[in-house]
Amino acid sequence: MQEITNKIYYVGVNDRNKTLFEGLWPLPNGVSYNSYLIDDEKVCLIDTVEVDFFTQFIEHIQEVIGDRPIDYLVVNHMEPDHSGSIALIKKYYPNIQIIGNKKTFQMMEGFYGIAKDTVEVKNGDTIELGSHTLNFVLTPMVHWPETMVTLCGSVLFSGDAFGCFGALNGGVIDEQINCDTFWLEMVRYYSNIVGKYGTPVQNALKKLADVKLDYICATHGPVWHQYINKVVAEYDRMSKYETEPGLVICYGTMYGNTERAAEVIARAASEAGVKNIVMYNVSKTHHSYIIRDVFRYKGLIVGAPTYNTALYHEMDVLLSELAGKDIKNHLLGWFGSYGWASKAVSEIARWNEEKLHYEAVGEPVEIKQSLTPETKAACESLGQAMAARLLSICSDSE
Repeated sequence: MQEITNKIYYVGVNDRNKTLFEGLWPLPNGVSYNSYLIDDEKVCLIDTVEVDFFTQFIEHIQEVIGDRPIDYLVVNHMEPDHSGSIALIKKYYPNIQIIGNKKTFQMMEGFYGIAKDTVEVKNGDTIELGSHTLNFVLTPMVHWPETMVTLCGSVLFSGDAFGCFGALNGGVIDEQINCDTFWLEMVRYYSNIVGKYGTPVQNALKKLADVKLDYICATHGPVWHQYINKVVAEYDRMSKYETEPGLVICYGTMYGNTERAAEVIARAASEAGVKNIVMYNVSKTHHSYIIRDVFRYKGLIVGAPTYNTALYHEMDVLLSELAGKDIKNHLLGWFGSYGWASKAVSEIARWNEEKLHYEAVGEPVEIKQSLTPETKAACESLGQAMAARLLSICSDSE
C-alpha cells in the first residue's frame, strides 16, 4: 500500500459497484472509502471502511504491518461507510483500543454493541504513538454530532470534510492524478451531504486556521497535498454560501409548453449579459446535480405546470430539498403554466415565502395552456430582470 508520508499509509478501498451513495446520490465514477495506518511504536488505524470491503481492507492493513497487532483505532466519524468494519477489526485485533469522543461511543454501542476497550478524548487531547503524536479536534455537526478530526503533525485526518465522490483510479495523492473530475464532484458531495451545516463547517475551519497542513487525508476522494489551499478555500466559500454570478433555470414540463417558456427566459438572460447559465429538466436530471449548481450560482429561476390542482411533483420535491439544505443568499424568479386551474405560480411563491426566503426578482409569469405574445414578453422580462440583478451584484463586488 502507498506511503503518504513518514510511515503514514493509505489502506482504503474503492467501490465501483454502488449506483447510489446513501441510497440517494448517483455515483457515475464510484466512490472511495479511505482509511489510514500509522506504523509507529504503537500502530494506529484511522477510520475503517464499509463492511462489504473488509476482505480487501484487512489485506491492505496486513500488507503494511504483517502479523503485528494494531494498538489503536481512531473513529473520526460513525457513519457506517467509515465505521462499518469496527466489529470485524475488533475480532481480528481483540486488544485494540478504540479512540473517540463521548458521542462516538454512544453511537458505537447502538450500531455495533461495542462498549469496552475505549479511550475517550476531548477537544485538544493528545495521544503519543512514538514519533507521531495525535491531536484531536472536535468538529460537531460536520455533519453528524460526533464528528471530529485528528491531527498528526502537519497531516490532517479530516473524516468526511474535504471529501468528494469518485473512486481512486490507481493514484491516491492529488499530485499523482488528474483531479479535473473531482472538483465538481466535491461541490456535489458538499452541497448534498454537508451543505446544511455551513456554520459548523465555519467553526471547524476556524479551529484549524493556524495549523500548517501538508496533507489532508479525507475519508472520500484524493489525499490533498498539492491543492490544499484550493480545497480549503472551496470549503470556506461553500460554507459561507458564497456564489458565482450565474443562473440555474430548472423546470418541469409535461407537453413542452413550460420548457419553451424556460428557453425564452434563458435566451433573454443570455442576451442581457449572463454567461453562466445552466438548464435542467427536473424530471430528467437527478436533483443532486441541480442542488450542486444552485450552490454554485447566485440566480435561480424555477418553473412548472400545475398538476392535480397542485405543483408539479418533481418541482415540489426539488423545492423541498432546497429548503431542507437551508441554502442561503439566492435570487429567485419563477413561472408556471396550467391548462384549466392555476396553482403552480402561487405554490412556488408559497415555498419562497415560508421556507426558502430568497430575494424575489422580476414578475412571476403565469401561462395558460401555451405561450402567447404577451406571456412570451413576460418571460423575456423575467430573464432580463434576473440578468440585471445578477450583473448589478457582480458590479458591486468589483
